[in-house]
Amino acid sequence: MIASPGDLGPERQVIRELLHEWNAIYARERKLVVLPVGWETHASPRLGDRPQEVINEQILHSCDLLVGVFWTRLGTPTGEAASGTVEEIEKHVASGKPAMLYFSNAPVHPDSVDPAQYQALKQFREKLMQQGLVEFYSSLAEFREKFARQFAQTIVRYFDEGEEVAELTTQAPPQPELSTDAKRVLVDAAAGDGHVLVEYTGMGPIFQTSNTVFLQQGSPREEAKWHAVVEQLVKHDLLAQHSKEVFTVTDAGYQLADKLAVQPNS
Repeated sequence: MIASPGDLGPERQVIRELLHEWNAIYARERKLVVLPVGWETHASPRLGDRPQEVINEQILHSCDLLVGVFWTRLGTPTGEAASGTVEEIEKHVASGKPAMLYFSNAPVHPDSVDPAQYQALKQFREKLMQQGLVEFYSSLAEFREKFARQFAQTIVRYFDEGEEVAELTTQAPPQPELSTDAKRVLVDAAAGDGHVLVEYTGMGPIFQTSNTVFLQQGSPREEAKWHAVVEQLVKHDLLAQHSKEVFTVTDAGYQLADKLAVQPNS
């Protein structure tokens, strides 16, 4: 089961992609299929109980492994626990099943952080660190690398009785050519605080890094161009979106930006 608050869409997608990759490589040979399960895809409407209890009954109780991810939020209280994600983790662990928990250290725009949520998350994290081993990561690329390796290890330890399973493939595909504007944004963001901000005002969107404003109240054509630039960088894992307005340079993005910065014609 994939368990997380609502600010970790990219990580949830990475988990699904890597589990599908594992199945493509090992399912037939190992006679073992791993299904990525989440409330948004596997829960169905039902009245008569707490929403979280419905999710627990429909999904959680039948799951063998839980992967939990946190960034700046703990989530919404359920009536029995501090959040739905917390309740899922606590019930899963209490049943004696393994749980893999990850905490993001990725940069965040201060205005997007709810202080009460972040404080509650810190307290929960400290509690978990007294109960076992958790993992930290600083970018989506680092999360992908760590989860790929550690998921393979977990399958070997708890679910597979055959030979050792090799790590999932983490080598990124060859980086396609980026547009000149995409290269400019990536290099500029990496040279600053690592953020690309897409802010919406009454006059239109503003695309900027800490060093440069690339668009401020431009034409619909210009707006479409800069939206496409950000989408291109996100698509190729060079930027990661962690809130509506904030994108952060990933580890792969920094590595490519370093290469582009020393190329005279980049």
